[in-house]
Amino acid sequence: LPFVLLTRDPVEPGGVRGPAVRPRDFWVSPRLHPDFGWAWLTRFLVQLGNAIGTLYLLYFLKDAVRYPDPEMGVLYLTLLYTGGVVVTAVAGGVVSDRLGKRKMMVGVSSTVMAAGSLLLTFRHTWPAAMVAAVVLGLGYGIYVAVDQALITQVLPAAVDRAKDLGVINIANSAPQVLGPALAAPIVAYAGGYAGLYLASTVVTVVGGVLVWRIRSVG
Repeated sequence: LPFVLLTRDPVEPGGVRGPAVRPRDFWVSPRLHPDFGWAWLTRFLVQLGNAIGTLYLLYFLKDAVRYPDPEMGVLYLTLLYTGGVVVTAVAGGVVSDRLGKRKMMVGVSSTVMAAGSLLLTFRHTWPAAMVAAVVLGLGYGIYVAVDQALITQVLPAAVDRAKDLGVINIANSAPQVLGPALAAPIVAYAGGYAGLYLASTVVTVVGGVLVWRIRSVG
């Protein structure tokens, strides 16, 4: 709100309109802009791993942990997760700026998140769920700060920044839809909740590894 109220937009010349927007204008060629393509893919995979690991918590607590009040359990875990994000979001960004390292920090954050989901692969207990929530939050806090900075460094052209960030936002929102859709068959047919959190671990690690394919960012 302070930003909206106190920041003035530059005044555009009156009567000047850009060309009509066409659907093909939203396409960003990964062949012409490979770093942008890799950044989009890594964001999608890490967010998908996070979605798989968090969106089924209610059922995990109810069916596997057998927590007596799973709804309140989700609230407690959400608070722990959020606390972890708050602790590392700013600190992770500061460390990345001072080191000048983006890819390394994204790799570290992905590894931390993978460790949290890997814990739930083997331990279906309430204490393990609390530890995993904190670990996932700590890793995700670093990730959201550093990966956002990384993405701003691989945008193809200044004139299309808003549109390109909108394309990146698809990598944020699509996993929230796909996560539950993928989780259901995994739980039912591919190893139950152990299989679910193993899948979350693998997807997150792959996302963290592929960030090294980005060449223009340190």
